[in-house]
Amino acid sequence: MNVLANSELWASTLALAIPIAYAALGGVMSERAGVVNVALEGMMATGAFAAVAVSAWSGNAWLGVLAALLCGALLSMLFAWATVYLRADHIVTGLAINILATGATGFLFNALYGPLGTPSNTPSLPRWVLPGIDQIPFLGKIVGHHEALVYLFFALLIALAWIFRRTATGLRWRAVGENPKAADAAGVPVLRVKFWAVVSAGAVAALGGASLSIGSLNSFSPHMVAGRGFIALAAVIFGAWAPLGAFLASLLFGFATALAFQLQSVSNIAKNLLLMLPYLVTVLALAGLVGRTSPPAADGQPYDPGR
Repeated sequence: MNVLANSELWASTLALAIPIAYAALGGVMSERAGVVNVALEGMMATGAFAAVAVSAWSGNAWLGVLAALLCGALLSMLFAWATVYLRADHIVTGLAINILATGATGFLFNALYGPLGTPSNTPSLPRWVLPGIDQIPFLGKIVGHHEALVYLFFALLIALAWIFRRTATGLRWRAVGENPKAADAAGVPVLRVKFWAVVSAGAVAALGGASLSIGSLNSFSPHMVAGRGFIALAAVIFGAWAPLGAFLASLLFGFATALAFQLQSVSNIAKNLLLMLPYLVTVLALAGLVGRTSPPAADGQPYDPGR
């Protein structure tokens, strides 16, 4: 109980949840348009490396964020082209993208930085302070000061929820994921909507990688994403394919990770067992949802406008 009363636990929960939440939002965007996005892990890795490389080269962390967005979008174009226009299997293509991203970022990391790793003077994103809120006891320590991408996430969350529910673009987006034939009959360019939905999703997921590399740290290491992209995919399902639900699910996984770190200093449980906690929570959460949630009706189904 003393651990749960520690404000650092809850501040860490939010900080650790945000990289997952960005990727989960990307997953929602993609799957709402009917494309199962298993490639979130690769998008995060690409964003993490691009953010560090450009930040170190330019001396400007915000240019690193822009690079992450662009590289995530470019990689997603490959994934979208294969799944939307070539109608390739979404799962197989997503896994191939993950392998490509992992190999490419590892190769470029070794080629550019070698065994010394990224430069120690690589700039990181600034920490923002919410005036007034940071002075509130307990709450201020949890939400009062975080790196910039934490607060920008909430603006993106609100904007995406509004787009889905209040705009014609959001209606078309959801329509091609639920019933692409009906959307096509209504004049919606189904394949184009799907393609740009996946590209946008990749850009957003890449921000999760940037949050890891130049938000929490100012460095990159191969495999630093460590399965967060797959946890984000679980958050999409656990959150019922909704932006807010995906964020709340990400908070659950962030809490499991933060709790594992906190328990290392106050318990005799083996460290490696504690580090399994987020992945165990992921499995249990998904196991408990079997048969209780339904994805968009056409999720994962290729669409051929000629048929």
